[in-house]
Amino acid sequence: MMATRLRQSIHEFEAAFHEETEADRQRREELQHRAQVRTYTRRLDRQHKHGTLRFALLVLLLIAVAVGVTIAMFETLYYVMG
Repeated sequence: MMATRLRQSIHEFEAAFHEETEADRQRREELQHRAQVRTYTRRLDRQHKHGTLRFALLVLLLIAVAVGVTIAMFETLYYVMG
């Protein structure tokens, strides 16, 4: 009777160990997945931020060129007419 109870106890311990091992594996996989998603999200945010900055610089550059060309055109016109 004691051997049966001991054997049953060992089997319960082994079953609990296997369940805990599986739970740990699933937790590790979930943490790894969350880390990958976080990394991907950060990369996308960084790309978006840099793209927005480049676009703003391009718009400012185009405006500056337009203003410069307009000023140069009127100065040249003033020089030619004057």
